[in-house]
Amino acid sequence: MPELPEVETVRRGLERQTKGFEIAKVEVLRARAVAAPPTPEQFCSALEGAQVKGWMRRGKYLMAALQRGDEDAGHWGVHLRMTGQFLWMEEEKAPCNHTRVRIWNQEGQELRFVDLRSFGEMWWVPPQTPLESVMTGLKRLGPEPFSEAFDPAYLGAKLKGSSRPIKTALLDQALVAGVGNIYADESLFMSRIAPERRSGSLKPAELKRLHAALVEVLTTSIGVGGTTFSDFRDLKGTNGNYGNAAWVYRRTGEPCRICGTPIRRDKLGGRSSHWCPTCQGG
Repeated sequence: MPELPEVETVRRGLERQTKGFEIAKVEVLRARAVAAPPTPEQFCSALEGAQVKGWMRRGKYLMAALQRGDEDAGHWGVHLRMTGQFLWMEEEKAPCNHTRVRIWNQEGQELRFVDLRSFGEMWWVPPQTPLESVMTGLKRLGPEPFSEAFDPAYLGAKLKGSSRPIKTALLDQALVAGVGNIYADESLFMSRIAPERRSGSLKPAELKRLHAALVEVLTTSIGVGGTTFSDFRDLKGTNGNYGNAAWVYRRTGEPCRICGTPIRRDKLGGRSSHWCPTCQGG
């Protein structure tokens, strides 16, 4: 599943490509791609004739502010889920079997939503309506990793007394928004913390290292356009370069880049964890 760096890369691409985009026509090829309103026809009617004013991101959610003439036209929300991706088509091209939604402007250029697994979702949020009242997953999100609200003290307070493995805690979107398997593994390696450590046992110095590592690894990945490890693609159909610099993720059996110990891959809470037994203290 795309994580924060991949979703932020998509947001930036959409901002560059579609800010000011006047939606002339919308076609929904798979009804389940639309979570709200109740029918695809209502979704199409809500977007057609509106102009995209700009894109924002919250966790792994994307939202575009819409305007029709001088009036607020609500918001268009998107979650890519596991395999959703946007493609920008300058010229007419037949859709593939996994195309779910097609959106054209007045010039015939198309923004196409392709989703192999069909878990991606779209919403239209009416004007003057709180986003979280329609996109209800927003209610469960913790702070953004780059926000002032997310700091070592916050982590210490939230993890105090917790027996959950720290890797499991980092995947909880209510703790911190946008972090997934890849960047949790990378951050734990950089902070020298074993993935199975009880969250509540982390000392202040370790919490400080973990906070710094999360911010650093997410910033680095955004800078290179995300990772090559996921099914993520940007609007041009290419993926990111972070995978070439990964410390542990998907490097099972390969020597640690720091100490040479073979990287381990263990199951933890149903998810794979990649880590170095030497650098991360066993």
